[in-house]
Amino acid sequence: MAKSSGLGDNFYIAGYDLSGDLGSVSLSGGPATLEVTGIDKSAYERIGGVRTGSVSWKAFFNPAIGAAHERFSSLPTADVICTYMRGTALGNPAACQVSKQINYDGTRADSGEFTFAVEAQCNGFGLEWGQQLTAGKRTDSAATNGASIDTAASASFGAQAYLQVFSMTGTDATVKIQDSADNSSFADVTGLTFTQVTAGPTSERIATASGATVRRYLRAVTTTTGGFSSLVFAVVVVKNQVAVSF
Repeated sequence: MAKSSGLGDNFYIAGYDLSGDLGSVSLSGGPATLEVTGIDKSAYERIGGVRTGSVSWKAFFNPAIGAAHERFSSLPTADVICTYMRGTALGNPAACQVSKQINYDGTRADSGEFTFAVEAQCNGFGLEWGQQLTAGKRTDSAATNGASIDTAASASFGAQAYLQVFSMTGTDATVKIQDSADNSSFADVTGLTFTQVTAGPTSERIATASGATVRRYLRAVTTTTGGFSSLVFAVVVVKNQVAVSF
């Protein structure tokens, strides 16, 4: 992938696509830094601490049902999952975070612009960068094997995955991730089957065991027991290249 702009990005939160209501998004993550400067030093010394992350954005005032004001003004106390899509192409980078929304601060400028500053701080896992297993939002009308992505090699450090479900019509649908060594024969990845969906909007984070082997090729598939006619959803997978702990 060559250098690119941030044009055409998407932002989802708790099963809602609020891309059109946001003017900017800021992402930060990594280990918290711990200051351990000795009295014999002339510069700060720091070491890495626990994983952390933050997502903040500027939202335009939109009071329509399901739009920015309704979603953010309630200041939910439960966790919300944020998903930032760098473009909407299969395999593109994406950042996800299990979050606590901490504010909804409005500013009415003298130009007449009415915007809100919102921040979501990580809860439990930090900010995680991965790859899109759907090209932005995907719509399935029946059980479907999605197109695969090539992650270059097998790795034995486990994986995490995020699901955003925007809407669902039907009895049930299950979204899961499969892997393959040859891009031909696929099998379910243990730990990467999301909870059965019976309604939307909803969102979820799941993970494999920390030392699980995840093979080179990955895809998102949908299955059903009772049938569905429409499932609109997005999936991001985070395949660990080194050992991680949470």
